[in-house]
Amino acid sequence: MTVPQVFDPRLYGQGVPHDRYRLLRDHHPVAWQEEPEVLGWPEGPGFWAVARHADVVRVLKDSATYSSYLGATQIRDPDPADLPFIRRMMLNQDPPHHRRLRTLVSRAFTPGRIDRFATVVRERARALLTRAVTDARDGNGTCDLVAQVTDQYALLNLTDLLGVPDTDRALLLHWTRRVIGYQDPDESGTPVPGPDGKPLNPRSPSALRDMFDYAHDLAAHKRRHPADDVMTALATDPELTGPELEMFFFLLVIAGNDTVRSAAPGGLSLLAQHPQEYGRLCRGEAGTATAVDELLRRHPPVLTFRRTATQDTDLAGTRIRAGDKVVVLHASANHDERVFPSPFTLDLTRTPNPHVSFGDGPHVCLGAHFARLQLSALYEETCRVLPPGYFQLTGSPRYLVSNFINGVKSLPMTVAGG
Repeated sequence: MTVPQVFDPRLYGQGVPHDRYRLLRDHHPVAWQEEPEVLGWPEGPGFWAVARHADVVRVLKDSATYSSYLGATQIRDPDPADLPFIRRMMLNQDPPHHRRLRTLVSRAFTPGRIDRFATVVRERARALLTRAVTDARDGNGTCDLVAQVTDQYALLNLTDLLGVPDTDRALLLHWTRRVIGYQDPDESGTPVPGPDGKPLNPRSPSALRDMFDYAHDLAAHKRRHPADDVMTALATDPELTGPELEMFFFLLVIAGNDTVRSAAPGGLSLLAQHPQEYGRLCRGEAGTATAVDELLRRHPPVLTFRRTATQDTDLAGTRIRAGDKVVVLHASANHDERVFPSPFTLDLTRTPNPHVSFGDGPHVCLGAHFARLQLSALYEETCRVLPPGYFQLTGSPRYLVSNFINGVKSLPMTVAGG
């Protein structure tokens, strides 16, 4: 049987390739993938795709065998000259160094600080949804929930938490789209060539210089005018170096924004496509917490993460060599029939629900609590503003061309009269 190929970012512009993932899980749980030249980006050496839940969890938990540090965490190999720079980010480190950085940022990203945003987040969800519905009813009866609700919702919540001034908020969305959407021509345009003529990696030092300069300016402002926000906490932490501050800002701006920016429209799309389950949620027959986890399982914000084998090893009967790239497929693991009964059935009361949408092991998402808070508020307010029977999808969602982020570029919806 031919091994299904799941590398091409253009596949994901049509949605997650679940049919290919199913074949991988059933017949090729650890499968070699070619890495051809695509969309102007050069070919790579190939990698092992890990499709089953148990094997994905094993890779994510075993940082001694599957390293985030050796080759970083993106499928594409970084330029060797950029690798020392990329390794400064917490995401691209292994214990024990990773543990030190995670402890530092945890001081700022406390549950108490996040919980204080609960009221603001809920009010923002209600206001954005109400405005979108009003605009739709004043117009042609349709709205785009990505452009009018979820993009702004994720961005404004993050900038409040970080303490970014209102006048600078658009910068964060610009940086997120530039870094996350680099594979999508609609988001990035033609790849920008570097000095060697190859496409410039959007995560390279030169491409991120404007973001880092801003981070230092904002940190200096916070030292002069401290507030109860994450950037003040980071800027005034004596153990945090300047380069570490830069990389924390980069991580929080990109991952902190795009986790909710991707998950929220995916969840809303699922609710619109499953009116019976949406009705259960709105009537209180399904708890919000279990609903959020089920929607995250069906639409994980991150599609893949890469590790590099530190030694020769075996995974699901496949021989992995030291230095090989090993890539976990989150959406495949979340739909593994060996773990999730009827995995393509949306069940907002599903429990247990050991999805890997926020990862596992030492790199489990630091902002998971904040993301769940935002998603819970958004779905609850959607029930209030658009009760069952009041909205439906106008067309299919438009997905990001990316093998990394499960992004939704557009979610057209019709606001009905009930």
